[in-house]
Amino acid sequence: MKMEIKVLGTGCPNCTTLYKTVEKAISELALEATLAKEQDILKIMEYKVMGLPALVVNGKVVSVGKVLNLSEVKQVLTQQE
Repeated sequence: MKMEIKVLGTGCPNCTTLYKTVEKAISELALEATLAKEQDILKIMEYKVMGLPALVVNGKVVSVGKVLNLSEVKQVLTQQE
């Protein structure tokens, strides 16, 4: 099954850092996944998150308001498989 991953954020440095970290984790884990940035504030609000950046995997919010490091991202992604 292909994972659907979104980084929610308005383009701030933390959001960009998280996106790049997730990109690297997907590559290193050789996951079949689509990765997208969601910067539309109205769409972000639909997830009811109170902090950014946020990480969404397969429609489920898995992290809010924190820039996860590479090992944390890998851990989150492997738990979602």
